[in-house]
Amino acid sequence: MPELSQTTSRKSDHIRINLEEDVRSGLTTGLEHFRFIHEALPELDLKDVSLSQDLFGKRLMSPILISSMTGGTADAARYNLALAEAAQAAGVAMGLGSQRAGIENAEVQATFQVRRVAPDILLLANLGAVQLNYGYGLEQCQRAVDMVEADGLFLHLNSMQEAIQPEGDTNFAGLLAKIESVCKALPVPVIAKEVGWGISSRTARLLADAGIAGIDVAGAGGTSWTQVELYRIEDESRRRVAAGFRDWGIPTSESIRMVTAAAPGLPVFASGGLRDGIDIAKCLALGARLGGMAGVFLKAAAVSAENVVRLIEEISEQIRICMFGVGAADLTAFKQNHLIDLKGEKHGG
Repeated sequence: MPELSQTTSRKSDHIRINLEEDVRSGLTTGLEHFRFIHEALPELDLKDVSLSQDLFGKRLMSPILISSMTGGTADAARYNLALAEAAQAAGVAMGLGSQRAGIENAEVQATFQVRRVAPDILLLANLGAVQLNYGYGLEQCQRAVDMVEADGLFLHLNSMQEAIQPEGDTNFAGLLAKIESVCKALPVPVIAKEVGWGISSRTARLLADAGIAGIDVAGAGGTSWTQVELYRIEDESRRRVAAGFRDWGIPTSESIRMVTAAAPGLPVFASGGLRDGIDIAKCLALGARLGGMAGVFLKAAAVSAENVVRLIEEISEQIRICMFGVGAADLTAFKQNHLIDLKGEKHGG
């Protein structure tokens, strides 16, 4: 079926472009404006600083999310297995790439299936929310979860990508009610996820009222999917249209602050342009539960699972030292006014 081959080909394009091209947003995350309040007397032993937490019934050893990336191709299968092996070894969460290709074509489902190498991790399935307006419903959401034995489901919101994508699905009308129906009926938590343009206060309130169990802000400052799609467009006029949106979106730091204020108590994941453990630590101090990265892990997975584990360990150590440096023994204590911005205002969860 042409539709199926088109989906798989698009996924292969996305992997290649992310590895080879400059697809960065024209914006920054805004995290560079924040500094930790250094405590010269932390009254802690570094070895006693704990990065662990319980989330959606799983014990996580570090507040790191291997963010959703890929699936549906032979390369994707290799990368996903390496990422999952590393997640299991390090005790961190992992999100899978959009499983639409697996829903449409049983032959590629194996490229998403990683439970055999990661039996204990918090694993999140993934579908595009807009597909609920294109024939998908509770059945397909359940199939995505069952396909990978997931603990929850990401419904990703990628309106700008769909608007630029040559074959994009752009009908986002009436989507909230359908998301609410899935939240009510699906037996696992449903987490809303942007893909690089951030979640606003208004959207966060709407999603929280609809029953969403968590929000991944995926703010601006990292990969711009309009840039990714630009590299797939052959028509020069459409390429110029796409290029104009490199600076679109809500920076990650601002989106975290919007969502935590608009939907207090809802678990927030921070992603979008995070470069290292210090960036993740800033997001945690702003109120996030997890910090997600994609591209750096994809490049590490192209080498080996061991390379991904080493990267997770380095990032975790940076987070631990940040917590030590402000005198926070655990993640709960870390969300208590440990940041200042350039105006000297304090911020915390």
